[in-house]
Amino acid sequence: MDEKDRYDAGMAKRRKVLGAAWVDRANANKTPLNSEFQDFITRAAWGEVWTRPHYDERTRRILVIGTMLALGHWDEFNMHVRAALTEGGFTPDDIKEILLQQAIYCGVPASNHAFKEVAAIIAELKK
Repeated sequence: MDEKDRYDAGMAKRRKVLGAAWVDRANANKTPLNSEFQDFITRAAWGEVWTRPHYDERTRRILVIGTMLALGHWDEFNMHVRAALTEGGFTPDDIKEILLQQAIYCGVPASNHAFKEVAAIIAELKK
């Protein structure tokens, strides 16, 4: 697969996982400073890793949400939780189970904060 094919496959996967509106906003916000980075993550993260056949999207979403919680990367955590709820068929109970699992392995303070973040996302989505 050449770089263009990898980019195209990555963009299709990125749109499917995060939603077209989210990706369109990210593309609209490209600047000379970040455009190469956006192209890179589309090829590498989305076109190289998310398109691999071993794990399904649901499993990959669980891994990413748990990892972002563990690392305290709340912007990415929120993005992936929102996408899981709106694009991925996840329920609030699905997210709750991820947070409970992570409380054991990543710590109660991290999961406590994650519950606050998720509550805000759920409230926002109900509007």
